[in-house]
Amino acid sequence: MHVVVTGALVENGAVLLVHRRPTKRAYPDVWDLPGGQVEAGESELQALAREMHEELGVHIVAESASRLGLMHDGSGEDAVHVGVWQIGDWVGSPTNRAPEEHDDIAWVGISELGGLSLVHGVLAAMVHSLPEFECARRHSDVTDGNQHDRGTKADCRACAGTDSSGR
Repeated sequence: MHVVVTGALVENGAVLLVHRRPTKRAYPDVWDLPGGQVEAGESELQALAREMHEELGVHIVAESASRLGLMHDGSGEDAVHVGVWQIGDWVGSPTNRAPEEHDDIAWVGISELGGLSLVHGVLAAMVHSLPEFECARRHSDVTDGNQHDRGTKADCRACAGTDSSGR
């Protein structure tokens, strides 16, 4: 069994995804969260920090990371156990430092996830469940113009900068 970690970096209502090269043996030509194999002797969090630095050049703030969920794929020797983590804070600007693995990286809005070919179908549901997107989902569902949510919207990272009240 392979143990893998992936990390969701969220900023301004978008999550950072990497596009796996079409030549990759496993999961070619699909979008995924950045991450990789947990090496012998590493915890998932240690592997996550190493992978985020190797692939994106960012240093995660370990205390800001929390496990979002688990995914399992395959069976037997080819089974993959994927720990999906939310990363609340990091240092540095993400860039593609692993061009041999990924041919693109992109900030993808929550509404765009359904139109992408993702490595795992459940990935979009996990990203939708992130607290950063809770406010955005709630505001996209509100159509009656109630004003009582305005303070919440300004405090939500996904909605930051979308309030037109001039605050």
